[in-house]
Amino acid sequence: MGLEQVIKEEAARQGFPLAGITTPDPPAHLEFFERWLAAGWHGEMAYLASEHSRQRRADPRLLLPECRSILVLGVPYDPSRQEEGEKGEGNKGSIAAYAWGEDYHSVLKERLQRLAAFIEAQVGHPVPSRVYTDSAPLLERELAQRAGLGWIGKNTCLIHPRLGSYFFLAEVLLGIALQPDPSFTVDHCGSCTRCMEACPTGCIGAQRSLDARGCIAYLTIELKGAIPEELRPALGNRIFGCDVCQQVCPWNRFAPARGDQAFAPRQDVPAPDLPAELGLTADGFRRKFASSPVLRAKRSGYLRNVAVALGNVGEDAALPALEWAARANLDALVREHAQWAVERVKSRIKKGDSPQSRKERRDI
Repeated sequence: MGLEQVIKEEAARQGFPLAGITTPDPPAHLEFFERWLAAGWHGEMAYLASEHSRQRRADPRLLLPECRSILVLGVPYDPSRQEEGEKGEGNKGSIAAYAWGEDYHSVLKERLQRLAAFIEAQVGHPVPSRVYTDSAPLLERELAQRAGLGWIGKNTCLIHPRLGSYFFLAEVLLGIALQPDPSFTVDHCGSCTRCMEACPTGCIGAQRSLDARGCIAYLTIELKGAIPEELRPALGNRIFGCDVCQQVCPWNRFAPARGDQAFAPRQDVPAPDLPAELGLTADGFRRKFASSPVLRAKRSGYLRNVAVALGNVGEDAALPALEWAARANLDALVREHAQWAVERVKSRIKKGDSPQSRKERRDI
């Protein structure tokens, strides 16, 4: 058995069922990425456009000068849950599927370090290495496609023909030469445009491009200021991330119902009750989402998102919590979004179009 196969089998034991090898050659999609930056589609994610970041994306060897091979890995997580928290019923909020469990950064880093140590033990001498998971200036999806893990779909997610797109990517840069795997060259999206048509804000464009400024994941996580008013209704009840373009993808029909258990939904964190969430203190927020990716939004961003969701789906009973947040919250960002939500809910009540009113009409 060759070293490459030994490494892949150990990767599977470490929780990476997907594993492929590629070279640290400059990425073919670099010119497209530069055009994407020039168009400003990265929004306020200035770190993507820094000279330091761009140079390293152009040449992975700047991250590890001795790099001769890149091991690209994938680990699946549970698909998006189609339940109360997804539908926005009963003042419930929706969180992206990947964020219901443990933070993948910390979980996968430990596994990657163990895998790097295993490789070093196999070759019998020190091996220069660097491990990353969504934490370095690498064009991860291109590396994964070159390593044979799947193709880049029209929604810009990497799609595997058996696992769909609900998985994390990670990389081990290695200072040893390994036989690279064949690139995944077949585009299985065909003429399908379901993801483009279903996107709530229409931010998925042609040629597998995405204007992050309209993406709900960007608006609810990366954006630190006010969410543009014209985009707020499109958020629905989503308070952290968005799975719509994955939910409608036909290839996710083949995805396993369960992913890695480290990222399984935490039983102690049910679908968020939106009015109650508005009362989260700073300590309460940190305790509730300890070891969770949701911490990335920070409390002010999270409560901003909660206020917008209530403005979109909130029932009459949500008004007291919103009115309190609009006047009592110490964060001006939260107050502004809560006031917007108050006006939205009151407008629906006046028109007799609140969720509670619609339920009552159905029950008659």
